[in-house]
Amino acid sequence: MSITIDKDPGSAVLPERIRRFPFPFANDIYRYSANVEPAHKTVPTEAGAWGAGLIDIDENYLQELAERDGILARDPSRMQVLPHMGPAVWDAITALLPVMAEENPSIMSFDREGNTCRWRNTLQDLDVEFTVGDDDSLPMGPLRFLGSQIQDDIVLLDIREDTMWLDAGLVTFAADWSFGFDVGMNFLEIHGPVPRVKEERIVSRAHQFLMRLQPGEQYRRTNWTMTVGQRLDTSTETYPEWGPDRATIADDPDLPDKLHLRVEVQHLIRLPHTGVLLFLVRSYLLPLADIARVPVWRETFGHVLAELPEDMAEYKGIIRYRKAASDWLLAT
Repeated sequence: MSITIDKDPGSAVLPERIRRFPFPFANDIYRYSANVEPAHKTVPTEAGAWGAGLIDIDENYLQELAERDGILARDPSRMQVLPHMGPAVWDAITALLPVMAEENPSIMSFDREGNTCRWRNTLQDLDVEFTVGDDDSLPMGPLRFLGSQIQDDIVLLDIREDTMWLDAGLVTFAADWSFGFDVGMNFLEIHGPVPRVKEERIVSRAHQFLMRLQPGEQYRRTNWTMTVGQRLDTSTETYPEWGPDRATIADDPDLPDKLHLRVEVQHLIRLPHTGVLLFLVRSYLLPLADIARVPVWRETFGHVLAELPEDMAEYKGIIRYRKAASDWLLAT
């Protein structure tokens, strides 16, 4: 397969999907870290920039929301709200919709008088009024409504007993984990299987940081893995649909187009009224063929894959094809 490589990304206009992509590597070696920074901070890259806003709306907006609709229709368990978490969902709605309207004034607006709100979204031809705290005022229910307006997955962590508990969420685009399995677990239990994090105290430090967040504070971090195909739903529930591809992609001549770097931008927000921790997880996919159009990215990611320790590669599910991917990137 022949791929045309841009030697200088400045010599041609790169597509928006590349210019906006949150490339996560600062150097040729990757290790787990908290990598937390304040939200709303623009991050320049060799191809463009990302991160200026809290809720990113891109060219895939309607397509991804339609994909979410289909996933929830097939598997309603991807959305769960334990009884005590209703107020936190409303807290999330009233915190996020004004921000979306402020960041996208040409396509969205939010007005509130007391508990009566009006939300307009011209991308969906939507004009809806609702009452904060009244679940019946939104026909699909508050959490489902929020999930119909943002591309991010939504996780809500209640704080009690000196820790955080995953007690509500809407997660349709999980990367090799199960939201349904994790509901009701605490933060440390959820992250127990991740290699190295216990020995290096990464999770415990992250736990302490999050517990100290004050109402209204907003931070973010990135995480990454790889995905075969343009597939956002790689949850453990659907493993039979995508897992076998891991064993064959290394020998596939179309590897550069089929194998994607998957990056999550995770926003961490202490909700202002309930004090619940809101995790927003926005997932981006970019094939190796596009990575290679930015020479610094091509070389950096190739070296990261080549150097990544075996246990980390195994946990990320890339052990069987990471050498093929690295070899292609560094030889291009």
